Amino acid sequence: MATFLYKLGRLSFRRRHFVALIWVALLTLAGVGAASAPAAGNSSFSIPGTEAQKAFDLLEQRFPGTSADGATARVVFKAPSGEKMTDPGNKATVKETVKELSDGSEVVRVTDPYQAKAVSKDGTIAYAQVSYKVSGMELDDAAKDALKDSAQDAREAGLTVEIGGDALQAVPHTGSSEIIGIAVAAVVLVITFGSLVAAGLPLLTALIGVGIGVSAITGLASALDLGSTTSTLAMMIGLAVGIDYALFIVSRYRAELAEGREREEAAGRAVGTAGSAVVFAGLTVVIALVGLSVVNIPMLTKMGIAAAGTVAIAVLIALTMVPALLGYAGRKVRPMGEKGKLLGRAKKKDQPAKPNLGTRWASFVVRRPVAVLLLGVIGLGAAAVPATSLELGLPDDGSQPTSTTQRRAYDLLSEGFGPGFNGPLMVVVDAKGSDDPKAVFAETGDEIKGLKDVVTVTPAQPNKAGNTATITVIPGSKPSSVTTENLVHGIRDAGAGIKADTGANVLVTGSTAMNIDVSEKLNDALVPYLVLVVGLAFLLLIVVFRSILVPLKAALGFLLSVMAALGAVVAVFQWGWLSGLMGVEQTGPVMSMMPIFMVGVVFGLAMDYEVFLVTRMREAYVHGEKPAQAVVTGFRHGARVVTAAAVIMMAVFAGFIGSSESMVKMIGFGLAIAVFFDAFVVRMAIVPAVLALLGRKAWWLPKWLDRALPNVDVEGEGLRTRTDRGDEDRELVRA
Repeated sequence: MATFLYKLGRLSFRRRHFVALIWVALLTLAGVGAASAPAAGNSSFSIPGTEAQKAFDLLEQRFPGTSADGATARVVFKAPSGEKMTDPGNKATVKETVKELSDGSEVVRVTDPYQAKAVSKDGTIAYAQVSYKVSGMELDDAAKDALKDSAQDAREAGLTVEIGGDALQAVPHTGSSEIIGIAVAAVVLVITFGSLVAAGLPLLTALIGVGIGVSAITGLASALDLGSTTSTLAMMIGLAVGIDYALFIVSRYRAELAEGREREEAAGRAVGTAGSAVVFAGLTVVIALVGLSVVNIPMLTKMGIAAAGTVAIAVLIALTMVPALLGYAGRKVRPMGEKGKLLGRAKKKDQPAKPNLGTRWASFVVRRPVAVLLLGVIGLGAAAVPATSLELGLPDDGSQPTSTTQRRAYDLLSEGFGPGFNGPLMVVVDAKGSDDPKAVFAETGDEIKGLKDVVTVTPAQPNKAGNTATITVIPGSKPSSVTTENLVHGIRDAGAGIKADTGANVLVTGSTAMNIDVSEKLNDALVPYLVLVVGLAFLLLIVVFRSILVPLKAALGFLLSVMAALGAVVAVFQWGWLSGLMGVEQTGPVMSMMPIFMVGVVFGLAMDYEVFLVTRMREAYVHGEKPAQAVVTGFRHGARVVTAAAVIMMAVFAGFIGSSESMVKMIGFGLAIAVFFDAFVVRMAIVPAVLALLGRKAWWLPKWLDRALPNVDVEGEGLRTRTDRGDEDRELVRA
């Protein structure tokens, strides 16, 4: 592989005009496609195989035209102090509001609070429910404006009016902090390279890669049903890995120049060596992201594949466009060790080289491996302690900031009707194969009334055929509580008995039941996902490092860092530590998909640093150095660059903490803290300590396995032999 990439790097350097033209053309094509593509709606949130999804599908068949998965809005009214909603003036205002709400072309129906008995017992709070034909993200701006205007008219009449539900769902924005993350990355690159030109190359190539990836996602969003979060995730990961991959190749290029090589040769060797690490690092990230498809949640699968595509683009750009731009830069990108235009450390030729910080740190770790290892493991273990209190759930209006109308509507409904009113359960009774459907409907309602934590059970509402009915159940607890989850399972258990007696199917659905099913599905998929992703990456790393213990150590170190990161997420988003600093206005359960998503992304990123750092160590070991000295050599060449890469990645991820979307905010924080733990504790401390303790055993591989594995030559041994032969030939010609 090193030889192939070496040729690719030299070709890209020589044919830089052609390479640059191709990438600019791709960026233009993707941009035009994104600009001309129809606007994407909200990604359909279907969960194949879950009971809640089966019930939704059944409702579409048996209750055609009801738009079971359409947007809903709850317009909540509260009477002024000392008045009631049943007072003539207030009642007239509500009636007029209901009439205004019914005029929209996308409105299916609007319930009158007085006819639907949607007035609280004390008479102070009432609500009208609006059902739409389409989802919240597909709802026209005109329909949303009409909803807001109707509420404002009622406010002007003296009522307190708030709007809940998903009808006002908005596209999340990331805020200015994303730009700050890129600015921090630029500063780190300037400090690392001491040159504006060298620092600008990774930023430029990363932005081009992200531009192509995100534009392609935007252009295909409508056709492939991609949600807005998909492009945000692709941008987040694409920026981070794009900068890092280019950083490693530019850094190696400068090191090759420092050894006296010509610029084209240096570009070829940089791509042949550092580029090999980039390829395998990118493969681990792609495996982790594509592996999300095993969860069988279409939205998560699409997010993973889209982000993986952006990573693949980042790899290709690093291997081709970076050497092409190095050709354009010429002598403006100077050899490592020479003074840059802005920052640098000039050194006289006869002055002995001073050990850099990476060398000094690695030497210390090699001398004190046990102490460093224990300190690192105990520290990460302490950070992981909060993860033992992890509570999972999906966000609802109760997790919104108190400044939003959705949250205020949620609180008003809890005040007037109880906390469970915000998470009603819809029970669908399929009595098509029963002899007496009406009796089955009545029996189901009676069974549910006898369960704990049930406040209200509405009479069954049959369809026109009379073979299927819906029953609404109001729990006594809030939607995200364990008590409500137990009630859902209790109804399903009761339904199993009804099916045994009558043959009728009883299904529980609604947003609350769907959230519960999603959480359980994600929990069930976590172990198979870990086995698949870690197993494939383990095999890949065996090929890269030609070792059993090094990949094993890499996987165990990853588990430490991801558990510590989950502990930090629990401490901030569930316990509320530093919540004000992070902009977390409302604490609550951690998003259900967070653990499995963090496992996937963090594993891929963790293997990036493992590959970049340890390949340098293996390269030194293969070329004859002792194991302890190889660790120090790997740090001398790679520690500074890996540190810069980690800081850049943390800055990019942290930039997304400013997002208005709680999911993006949590992912940004979780990935940033995970990179910190993995890069600076696991890879910089635990890894060299373990390698120092293992010695030559770290690089042991059974002979039969060594013969069976393909030789990918990540260390560039074949490349070194090739160039050495070339040097000898040139010497003979001169002679």
